[in-house]
Amino acid sequence: MWLCFVAILIAVIISLIISYLSTIPIVNPIANAVSKLRYLPLTGITFYLAILISDARTMQIWVLVTFMSTYLTTSLLSMVSSIRKEEFDHARSLQCNRWEVLWEVVVKGRIDHVIEVIRQNLAIVWMMLVTVESILVAAGGLGFLIKNSDKFMNHGRIIALQIVILGLGLSIDFVLNFIRKTFFRYSKL
Repeated sequence: MWLCFVAILIAVIISLIISYLSTIPIVNPIANAVSKLRYLPLTGITFYLAILISDARTMQIWVLVTFMSTYLTTSLLSMVSSIRKEEFDHARSLQCNRWEVLWEVVVKGRIDHVIEVIRQNLAIVWMMLVTVESILVAAGGLGFLIKNSDKFMNHGRIIALQIVILGLGLSIDFVLNFIRKTFFRYSKL
């Protein structure tokens, strides 16, 4: 659980910064390049990260961060690009400078969308969690337990672990959806 939460927190921060700053023309190509990294295979990413990182747990975190950041950034860039020009013009007509427009229209005006994007992309982390933990078994985790149970044909244990993962994932999904609907009742999502 801790591995997943740390990876989610780091990925969300990185993706939000990149996506929000993509409204600045010089940052937009960088944001699009990060979005394109989602096509890299798992083996390639782990190879490059293994060169930079020696600790197994840190390696697991950064593999998850890399995957989630690319998908989150793609979704957030789509959200930012879908904002109508009229909303930006309205903020400018209220004498907002560039940073105030970014804050009011993109950041504050789309928090409900950001929560929804995070909620939808969390499934990627839960799916990848088992894969990452089974590749780097030195740090243990649910993926290691599933891989080990598969090796010894302990199917009951595999089903129980998958039920735990599904239950946790659905619980987090429910909580995020509840938060979005409670705090952003105006949301059209």
